[in-house]
Amino acid sequence: MRQMDAPNKTECQSDLMDPARAASFEVALGREISISAGSPLPPFFHQLYFWCPQPPSGLGRDGHPRVGAAGSLIPDLGLPRRMWAGGRLQFDAALRAGTPAEKRSTLEKAEHKEGRTGPLAFVTLRHEIWQEGQLCLTEWQDLVYREDPDPKAPQPVVPKARVDETDAREESFSSTLLFRYSALTFNGHRIHYDLDYARDVEGYGGLVVHGPLLAQHLMLLAQEVIGPLRRFSFRASSPLMHFETGTFCRAGNDLWVRGPDGRQCMSAAAETA
Repeated sequence: MRQMDAPNKTECQSDLMDPARAASFEVALGREISISAGSPLPPFFHQLYFWCPQPPSGLGRDGHPRVGAAGSLIPDLGLPRRMWAGGRLQFDAALRAGTPAEKRSTLEKAEHKEGRTGPLAFVTLRHEIWQEGQLCLTEWQDLVYREDPDPKAPQPVVPKARVDETDAREESFSSTLLFRYSALTFNGHRIHYDLDYARDVEGYGGLVVHGPLLAQHLMLLAQEVIGPLRRFSFRASSPLMHFETGTFCRAGNDLWVRGPDGRQCMSAAAETA
């Protein structure tokens, strides 16, 4: 494992937390609109805010902001494929729609490691979101970078998901929903809306459902059946495609997403306030 030079690099952003954006996301999810100015935001809805737009020249081939560029928190690790591998969140106070907020982001880790399928790079970002002088949310975001797929390489073994859930609901993800979520989060990653790119360049079987969108559904399920969240962690293990229906499951404080073939797509753990 080789540690890169760049830990503790920090950037700050501000956002007015427009209630209309959160309400639009509720509509996209098929939920009743409940958010207006002053409303507490559901957990993980902060993903809709703190956009960081770049001109076309500032984007990489995948549609994400180019790594290693001036002002980028993430160094160029020499590997083209980016995946959001998981994350952890601590909720200290409710974020409120329509209240100005500040996001302070820090690069905590950037390192190379040799994996079974080739070289990998791991990046951890820490985000703190403040409103009215109070720390409301701390999030650790884990990213993985890897080489382009080798068609001749053996397929990785994907774990089977548990089948002992006490709560379960099925969710489908149309290409329209993926596009709307990409737009609402200002996520330009082409694997979520450009089928040719997703299939021919990054080797997926279809459009990839955003990992954060899977985590969002698990957090909403956890809050509904367990109660207000204090901490939440999640880990992606296999992508879900836009033509697949996922089953979102809970047993106690454990949650997971099961693919239609029984594979585990994501696992998570919730802790209530």
